[in-house]
Amino acid sequence: MTTYDLYLESGPRRRKTMVHVLDLLGCVANGPTTEDALAATPASITAYRRFLRRHGEPVDEGPFETRVVEHVTEGDWLGNGSPYLVFGPDLEPVREEEIEPLLDRLRWLCDELAGWAETQGDEVLDATPAEGGRTARAVLLHVVGAQGPGLASALGGAPGFSALHRAAKRGEIGLSDAVRRSAAMAADRVRATTAEERAAIRRPREVSYTLRKALRGMLEHDWEHLAELSRRPGGPEL
Repeated sequence: MTTYDLYLESGPRRRKTMVHVLDLLGCVANGPTTEDALAATPASITAYRRFLRRHGEPVDEGPFETRVVEHVTEGDWLGNGSPYLVFGPDLEPVREEEIEPLLDRLRWLCDELAGWAETQGDEVLDATPAEGGRTARAVLLHVVGAQGPGLASALGGAPGFSALHRAAKRGEIGLSDAVRRSAAMAADRVRATTAEERAAIRRPREVSYTLRKALRGMLEHDWEHLAELSRRPGGPEL
């Protein structure tokens, strides 16, 4: 039976918690408490494995179990996908053979977000959710704007993302096109990395950044928002 190691981050008193499934890079689960987040994790793993199989990535379909191997409870912005958090596996170099499979996941996530947006009218994209929070358009613009910063921190620069985000906000680039372009730009930047960059640990402002951490952050962020939209009426199916 497959066992997935879980890496947790929790805010004060183990309230808001995010579970990171690093064996399925990109898969996360959330909850208002640690217990709720752990309870939501099996469903998230099942949905993420289904997403990968849907796009042709071979993934174990059998039963699985989980185990908590790390739980971080001290730090900034914990429970929200903290950009300051570093788990042990984040420090591992990205192997050349991993690059295309991980970039495929990023492209698939953005294609599903963009494809869903293309089927929705402005009324749906701009509607305020009944439970509150951002409109679907705001979520998708947030996805576009979030692709570059992690790469820039890990690699010392990732030009073009801010300009793409501004153009999408002004309506100069279609929303779906901007989502797909953000994934393509990220892929181009990652493919251009050297072996040294893929292994480097940068520490600006005493925070560690690596390419693996950046890729984890992008995949998790896009999956989190795809899952968020899927929970809304008429949202994309997972």
